[in-house]
This record gives sequence, structure tokens and C-alpha cells, in this order.
Amino acid sequence: MKVGILGSGAVGRGLGLGLIDTGHEVKIGTRDPAKLEDWLATAGARASTGTSSETAAFGDLIVLATKWEATAAVLQAAGPARCAGKVVIDVTNPLDFRQGAPPRLAIGHTDSAGEQVQRWLPGARVVKAFNTVGNAHMVHPQFPGGPPDMFICGNDAAAKTTVQDLCAAFGYPATDLGDIEMARYLEPLAMVWIVYGFRTNSWSHAFKLLRK
Repeated sequence: MKVGILGSGAVGRGLGLGLIDTGHEVKIGTRDPAKLEDWLATAGARASTGTSSETAAFGDLIVLATKWEATAAVLQAAGPARCAGKVVIDVTNPLDFRQGAPPRLAIGHTDSAGEQVQRWLPGARVVKAFNTVGNAHMVHPQFPGGPPDMFICGNDAAAKTTVQDLCAAFGYPATDLGDIEMARYLEPLAMVWIVYGFRTNSWSHAFKLLRK
């Protein structure tokens, strides 16, 4: 499968390597191709870079891994029409650092980043995923207690099945919480992960749902 990644930071680069490792072709959208030269050298022949619009057109599936403040502009540059009909994995968290660290949520309670992304991309099939764990553990996580759970949500059942399959390839059992409105709970859950990280200066933790 061809995957376009919007966002060239650590999250986008890490997921890109994981996707390539599991057999996919990956293009990362960036305004500065030079900063991805090392990533391209590591990623190999199935990796490429391009503009946001080229990346959206390339991908059979799109991964949105932008900083929240840049998300609207990146999606506008990518072109909502180029994302229509495609699965879009929304990895964003709406973080507000204006009062320092740890950040606060810029959206919450009655809305979410996931819902906003779905409104910005009305023709796409948005699935929230990979927002509750750090980029170092998004692919093939290794924890003493076994693999963490990946919580997902979205309005399209087939799209969520696609994302669950990707999670499984990365070593994650995926737990479907329902429609995209459930991002209202996944994004605050990410804040639990973030606040704990800032308090302990440690980022090697994840969530596991214990079942009896």
C-alpha cells in the first residue's frame, strides 16, 4: 500500500520507518526536503518526500502527524479533495504550550481534534489512533507487561479495520471505542501520558486495558 504522511517530525518519521518495515511505500510531505535526507538514507528505496499536495495524492492511506497549530494549514495545502474516500489516521493531539509545560488541551469536552479533522476532510474516513503513546514506542513496542493497547475511534467500520490491521502489524492489539466523537476521551488520555512524562522526565510508558 502507498502511504502519505503529512508531518515530518519524529512521529511521522518513526511511523514511516515502521510502515516501510511492514512492506508499504511511504512519502512524507515536507516544506524542507533537505531535513529528511538522513531519513531517506535510512528508509531505503520505498521512501520518498514531496509537498503536502503530492503526498496526499500519492497515498492510498494518509497519516496526519502534524503539530496541532500547523494542522489546518497542512490539510489546506494537501487539499481535502485529494483525501476524499481515503483512510486518514489522525495521530494529532491539540496541545497548547502557551502557558508552558506540561501543555493544556486547546480543544476539549464538547469537541476534539479528531472531530475537527473529520470536518476539515469531510470526504475522508478519519480514524484516531497512535495519539496515546510516544513516538519511540509506536512500532513494535517492548514492555515487560506485554504489548500496550492502541485505542482507536472513527465513523467508518471498514476504515477502522484497516487501522486495526496496521496496529497488529506494529505489534499492537487495537481497541475500538466507537465513533470519532470518542476522540474527546482519547485526547485527554494522551494528556495523562504527557503529564506523567513531564513529572517523571521519563517517556517509556504506555496504557494497557486489563480484562478479566
